[in-house]
Amino acid sequence: MTEEINYKKKGLDLEAGSSRRDYPEDEDDGAGPFDIVRTKSAPVHRLRRWRQAALVLNASRRFRYTLDLKKEEERRQLVAKIRTHAQVIRAAVLFQEAGKGLPGAVTSTLPSSPTRSVDFGISSEELVAISKEHDLSLLQRNGGVKGLAEKLKSNQDNGVSGDESDLIKRKNAFGSNTYPRKKGRSFWRFVWDACRDTTLIILMVAATASLVLGIKTEGIKEGWYDGGSIALAVFIVIVFTAVSDYKQSLQFQNLNEEKENIQMEVIRGGRRTKISIFEIVVGDVLPLKIGDQVPADGLVISGHSLSVDESSMTGESKIVHKDPVRSPFLMSGCKIADGYGTMLVTSVGINTEWGLLMASISEDNGEETPLQVRLNGVATFIGMVGLGVALVVLIVLVARFFTGHTKDPDGTVQFRAGKTKIGDAIDGFVKIFTVAVTIVVVAVPEGLPLAVTLTLAYSMRKMMADKALVRRLSACETMGSATTICSDKTGTLTLNEMTVVEVSACGKKIDPPDNKLLLPSKVISLLIEGIAQNTTGSVFVPEAGGAPELSGSPTEKAILQWGVNLGMDFLSVRSDSVIIHAFPFNSEKKRGGVAIRVSDSEVHVHWKGAAEIVLACCTNYIDTDDHVVPLDEDELSSYKKAIEDMAAGSLRCVAIAYRPYDAKSVPSTAEELENWQLPESDLILLAIVGIKDPCRPGVKDAVQLCTDAGVKVRMVTGDNLQTAKAIALECGILGSNADATEPNIIEGKAFRTLTETQRLEIADKISVMGRSSPNDKLLLVQALRKRGHVVAVTGDGTNDAPALHEADIGLAMGIQGTEVAKESSDIIILDDNFSSVVKVVRWGRSVYANIQKFIQFQLTVNVAALIINVVAAVSAGNVPLNAVQLLWVNLIMDTLGALALATEPPTDHLMRRAPVGRREPLITNIMWRNLIIQALYQVTVLLILNFRGRDILNLQNDNKDHAFRVNNTLIFNAFVFCQVFNEFNARKPDEVNVFKGVTKNRLFMGIVGLEVVLQLVIIFFLGKFATTVRLSWKLWLVSIAIGSISWPLAAIGKLIPVPETPLGESFSKKFRRQRDSDDG
Repeated sequence: MTEEINYKKKGLDLEAGSSRRDYPEDEDDGAGPFDIVRTKSAPVHRLRRWRQAALVLNASRRFRYTLDLKKEEERRQLVAKIRTHAQVIRAAVLFQEAGKGLPGAVTSTLPSSPTRSVDFGISSEELVAISKEHDLSLLQRNGGVKGLAEKLKSNQDNGVSGDESDLIKRKNAFGSNTYPRKKGRSFWRFVWDACRDTTLIILMVAATASLVLGIKTEGIKEGWYDGGSIALAVFIVIVFTAVSDYKQSLQFQNLNEEKENIQMEVIRGGRRTKISIFEIVVGDVLPLKIGDQVPADGLVISGHSLSVDESSMTGESKIVHKDPVRSPFLMSGCKIADGYGTMLVTSVGINTEWGLLMASISEDNGEETPLQVRLNGVATFIGMVGLGVALVVLIVLVARFFTGHTKDPDGTVQFRAGKTKIGDAIDGFVKIFTVAVTIVVVAVPEGLPLAVTLTLAYSMRKMMADKALVRRLSACETMGSATTICSDKTGTLTLNEMTVVEVSACGKKIDPPDNKLLLPSKVISLLIEGIAQNTTGSVFVPEAGGAPELSGSPTEKAILQWGVNLGMDFLSVRSDSVIIHAFPFNSEKKRGGVAIRVSDSEVHVHWKGAAEIVLACCTNYIDTDDHVVPLDEDELSSYKKAIEDMAAGSLRCVAIAYRPYDAKSVPSTAEELENWQLPESDLILLAIVGIKDPCRPGVKDAVQLCTDAGVKVRMVTGDNLQTAKAIALECGILGSNADATEPNIIEGKAFRTLTETQRLEIADKISVMGRSSPNDKLLLVQALRKRGHVVAVTGDGTNDAPALHEADIGLAMGIQGTEVAKESSDIIILDDNFSSVVKVVRWGRSVYANIQKFIQFQLTVNVAALIINVVAAVSAGNVPLNAVQLLWVNLIMDTLGALALATEPPTDHLMRRAPVGRREPLITNIMWRNLIIQALYQVTVLLILNFRGRDILNLQNDNKDHAFRVNNTLIFNAFVFCQVFNEFNARKPDEVNVFKGVTKNRLFMGIVGLEVVLQLVIIFFLGKFATTVRLSWKLWLVSIAIGSISWPLAAIGKLIPVPETPLGESFSKKFRRQRDSDDG
């Protein structure tokens, strides 16, 4: 704990470990193969390099959850083929269009034998031909979009009825919006993968040889034990490994299905409801807005500035404009780049290009995480040492055996040249070889990199309950290193439950806001017209009566509700006028507008957006007498003061304005209209509304928790700077008004005008950025990352995608976030709540902490087992821990140990530490201290027992063979209990109380209980297999006492201070100093 506090006090950069430096992600040639701090955009050659450098005994298991580079290349080629197919179709259609007036031009024909459903006037084949081939002539022959909707028994405005029976008929006739998925791996596939471990294969071969030789020399009754026991031990290891891996894969499978289950709005029976994209049927009418993913093939019913990004299907990053007449075709999987509209679904599932693509590549192709790569490096280093040790043991034991220095417990020499039978000699060699191979099994920690996957799978499942859906595994652990969070205001720090609480219109405050008596009739009429037409939301009034149902963004819903309170009949108002052009709300311009034709000679242009921006475009306002009067300086100042007062009260300020426009000046052709810029000057101000969006309960505590954890929270919002300041003070992002000065609080415009050097200088100081555009957010993220920060960013809009992608961790909002934002993100916050973001930080730290616990535990076992066997082999010619015993220890260490320690839930203690540096050593000085103390204790005690055990245990009078077996059984039993007790120590590497919260972790307690029970079974019932004998109760107490001493020893050890500088860094500094002095 002292170490973490000191880090915090000194304010050291945790990305660098001890100093603030910028490490570009693309540094490769200078770095080691396992030094990849960011796998998010790592080049393929870097990923291939670490795979080649890793020491691997079972590639199919070790690389199961990493990116399959070969499959990824195959996937890219497959996508390219399908894209080419789509391009060929379009090229053919264009060729047909070009050849339409030429003699002999080929016209589109219907499919040869369409099988029409009795319930609908068109077949699935015809619909597929229309959508896949973009066939306008075939569409026209079916009556256009309107005629097609009628044949599908759908209404362009109200959609399908939504009855269960109708939906079933549609699915039967046209298919469902799902695609065939490749089946997950069966349990037997995991068994097969576990069997492919090189060392286990060698052990099985050795077991077979031992079995054959044993039966030949001793007969089947006694001779099968040696070989059979190794084979049984290997079988148990394989089963445990396969079961653990299989359960893990099921967790990932469930999470992948959750990721693909996108929720979309659909109009059924005139009502907008949210459903899963898998439930969409042919005939459905879907509202589309910027950032949405097109969930099925279909046709544009209506659209305003509707543009689509078809790059996911064509590979070309070209934005295509869509309209109901010239270009009505929408392809599944594409994104709405701009505008809004409605579509009619014509093809679903496998009948779409996207469905074909997803069916072909649906198998998850894995992804490595930085921690996984680093652990492969650790495993490789340990494995190399283990191989060296195993080789030494093999050479020493073989040399001793064949030179006649190896004796049985009774003193008989095992090998005499020229006298010992060849079968006995081979059997002796096989036993020695088996021990050496088993040392490799224990020494090479195959389970170490896989422990990351285990803890990530566990964490991801638990994070789902905490309202966070992990899209990229690496983000889960990177969040533990986050030093700053750039958060949106609306919906993340606030509740997103908006209400109009203040209105300023006609030069005065309207109190209450929906008091119609204070507003002249003309203003009410124009306000209602603007609210109803200039919106992407809707109002549905149930036939049975009751409160109107509002849909749209929270801001839209608040303004629509205000309109309803003023007497707005949404459908009636919309039918009284026609939208001729729209400028959808733009986060850069902070406003949206619409031009509507109210009569043959009259057009109204309505604008709505950020109050001060729209106000700057106004030159007039309507007074209380319904007269349009100039907006003089006094009135302008009055409105500006109203905006400031609203903002100071933490209200979101929106201005509504309009202007009449001469219908003759409106472009007459479709092309001119498409490029027409809506008039945005000389506007007449109608009203300024203040919308209240209260802070989320508990958000102040969550911000404080982040601050205590060394994570700075910054608010980046498109709202007025005064509104942002008020909310920041309420949330605790700003401590007091004294903090609300530049550069702590800054406007996006001011930040973007700075030079890059100036941005780098002030980025650290920024706490609040108001009136920011998505590009300002991106510039801030880039500046913070260059300053050495690990940056997490929240975002919900399409334009947030670059910032989400650039950040170390992109967090998209699950409720308000667009599909484009979600696809660019690493984690989706399902409830849009900042408190859930903080929970993700806790889990990220927990992942790292759990891996460190497991490393400490595993290395202690590694070091102790290797030293005990090497020293015993070199000095006495035999090893106290045989092959079967070592395999059991390996099972405790790898599979069961990982399950117990890698699934520890996060604690509050984690949030009282500084963020984890992504370049800090995995094995900290605290871990080295704990490891050395425990390993030294275990080695000392067990070697004393190995050499002096017979004397200590008073076994001098016993039969030598029996005394030898009792002594070795005690060593084995004590060694296992040392690991069982040390598992508790590993839970809390830097805390004295290792039992805190242990009873809450049922899995940990269950695994420890299972290990003890299995140990009892081995000693009492499997003596023949494990080469053990039953121990007296006194020796059981001795075993438990030896193991339990590790608890007080660990507590005393934690009082020993450790240096702050990591050991590796200290050694490298000493080495450099020594080299420099030698050079000097």
